[in-house]
Amino acid sequence: MRTLVFPLAAVLVLGVGALPHAVLAQGGEIAVRSAVELRAKDLLEIAARHVQTHGEAGTLDFARQSAFVDRDLYAYALRTDGRFLASGGASAALVGDNVLDYRDSDGKAFFREMIEIAKRDGEGQVEYRWFNPADSRGEPKVTFFRKVGEVIVAVGYYPPRATSLQAREMLDDAVAALRKDRAGSLKRFQDLNGEFIRNDLYVFVADTASGRFLAHGASPALVGTNAFELKDPRGRAIVREMVEIGQKKGRGELDYLWRNPMTQQFESKHTFFRIDEGLLVGVGSYNR
Repeated sequence: MRTLVFPLAAVLVLGVGALPHAVLAQGGEIAVRSAVELRAKDLLEIAARHVQTHGEAGTLDFARQSAFVDRDLYAYALRTDGRFLASGGASAALVGDNVLDYRDSDGKAFFREMIEIAKRDGEGQVEYRWFNPADSRGEPKVTFFRKVGEVIVAVGYYPPRATSLQAREMLDDAVAALRKDRAGSLKRFQDLNGEFIRNDLYVFVADTASGRFLAHGASPALVGTNAFELKDPRGRAIVREMVEIGQKKGRGELDYLWRNPMTQQFESKHTFFRIDEGLLVGVGSYNR
C-alpha cells in the first residue's frame, strides 16, 4: 500500500489584488501571494531606488518621509557590516546598533542570515519571528531585501492568517454549496482565485466510502488519490481519523501538522469537518 505524505515541493508565489491570488506550484501544491506581500515588494522597490540615487545618507529619509511607510509596512536599512542605519517603524530602536548577533524569539540570527544572502545573491528573503504590534505577540514575519552598494534595504510583512471563526464559516458555506450543486461546487473549491481559496483557508472533500479525494484547494494533485493513506509529518492518518470521528458524531475537530500555503512551512493546524451526504468536508485554520 502506498502512503501519501504531503509534498515538500518548492513553492512559487504570484498575485495581486484585494484578495490573494493562487498559483499551482511544483508538485501540484497551491501557493498564495497576498496583497500585503505585493505591497511589501513595491515598497522595497521604492526604497532601494531611493538609496541607489542618494546613497547611504538617503536611508535617513526612511524615518522622515511617508513615501517609505505603507500602513503597517515600513522600509529599514543596515550595512553589510551589521550596523543598523534607519527604520520607518518599530525597529528604529536598533539604529546605531550592530545587529549581526541579534536573534529572534526562536534564537535565529536572522540579520546575519540576511547579510550573508545579500552578499552572495544581491537580494532575497528571510523568515523569522518578530513582535507584531497588531496583536502584541511574536509572529512569523517574512522580509524581502536588496543590497545597494554596502547598504541592505529591507521591507517585511506578517503573512495573513485566518481565524477559526472564518474556517467554520467557510465550512458552512462549502456544505451548503455541495447540497445545492455537488459537481459545480467541487470545481469551485479548486478555483485558484475563487471564494473558497482565501489566504490560508481552503476546502477539501473526500468520499467517506472509497476514501477518494474529490477536491483539495491546496493540493489539487491529491484529487483521485486515497485520502485514507494520507499522513501528516508525524505519521497520523488524519483523514481516516476525521472520518471515524465524523461517522460517530456527524462533525468534529482535529489538530495536526500541515503545510501552510502562505508561509510554506509545516504548522499546527486546527480543522473543522463534517460528514454530509457521504462526503467528508473540511476547512482548517493555522494556529498562531
